[in-house]
Amino acid sequence: QVQLVESGGGLVQAGGSLRLSCAASIRTFSRITMSWFRQAPGKEREFVAGTPLSAWSGGIEYYGDSVKGRFTISGDKDKNTVYLQMNSLKPDDTAVYYCTAREGVTRATTQGLYPYWGQGTQVTVSS
Repeated sequence: QVQLVESGGGLVQAGGSLRLSCAASIRTFSRITMSWFRQAPGKEREFVAGTPLSAWSGGIEYYGDSVKGRFTISGDKDKNTVYLQMNSLKPDDTAVYYCTAREGVTRATTQGLYPYWGQGTQVTVSS
């Protein structure tokens, strides 16, 4: 069983920054991939960024096209925690952001491949 707890959401003006955190309680997995998805009102859930946390050493993260160059995912495998640094935020980034996890090291961008989800944290970007 994996439990994910997100934090760091809030209200920010366009052009500003926020940092999301997701702490995972992992009982049995030795290899785990963690990702962020987001869902804006009236829109489908969208992949944001992912990384194989258990192999975290930087350089192997991947991103959705809409956030490339602005968002950075990083990890701390000792703390089982991933972070999403969001810079140059736009009103279109307004959404509920979800932390997800799956066993294994994989480059998965489809929500159906992630069995574990956090409760979500709201990010609102004002214009």
